Amino acid sequence: MTPRILTPSGKQKLELELADLKKKRVEIAIKIKDAKELGDLSENAEYHAAKEEQGFVESRIAQAEGLLKSATMVTPTTSTTKVSIGSKITVFGNDEKAEYEIVGMNEADPSSGKISAESPLGRAFLNAKKGDEIEVTVPAGKMKFVIREIH
Repeated sequence: MTPRILTPSGKQKLELELADLKKKRVEIAIKIKDAKELGDLSENAEYHAAKEEQGFVESRIAQAEGLLKSATMVTPTTSTTKVSIGSKITVFGNDEKAEYEIVGMNEADPSSGKISAESPLGRAFLNAKKGDEIEVTVPAGKMKFVIREIH
């Protein structure tokens, strides 16, 4: 099993989500109690919806708590010479410039430029230096990138 990695900002985000989920847990318990008071549970749509929501919330709470307990905390690097977890990089590839931040798997959000260190692209960037040319095989084929900046 790959070790789970969290940066301080990822931990903070997960802790905030966990706090929100625990508040939602109380709200759902109230919904279930109110729905039970309406009578016959077999045909009570409010009750079934609340129970389904409760299952989702409890599952996500367990996941978040498990991750917070087992994750390896990684302090973002301050190195501007070598890419590591926490690095923000500027690359040039496929005739366009892109910026990425290398993060743990649970923090990844490709649409905002946060790529997992465990992804093919993230693994290829790790330990690279400014000026290195990186070739990555992705489902769409091979892609080449040149690392322009490490911030």
